[in-house]
Amino acid sequence: MNLVEISKVLSNETRLKILQWLKHPEENFPYQHIKGDFEDGVCVQYIGEKSGLSLSTISHYLSTMQRAGLVIQSRFGKYTYYKRNEQEIANYIDFLKEHL
Repeated sequence: MNLVEISKVLSNETRLKILQWLKHPEENFPYQHIKGDFEDGVCVQYIGEKSGLSLSTISHYLSTMQRAGLVIQSRFGKYTYYKRNEQEIANYIDFLKEHL
């Protein structure tokens, strides 16, 4: 776990919102649920639409979040899906509780 990298990712309001949205994807991305389940995460297209930002900006944010270990990426053809990495998030919270 890279505490500094994770903290940098969480310092951006949109990236923080993305993690919050992905915690309950069925509530935040109901239109994807019509097309399938959330086992592999949420399609980057839907995350971009919800944020109101360009797809390139959202893709950059999600790549940063993936490098920090906060999200897991899955690819299916030309589509990319993201879900939370619950274990890494729990490790981060535990570290904060124990050391700060």
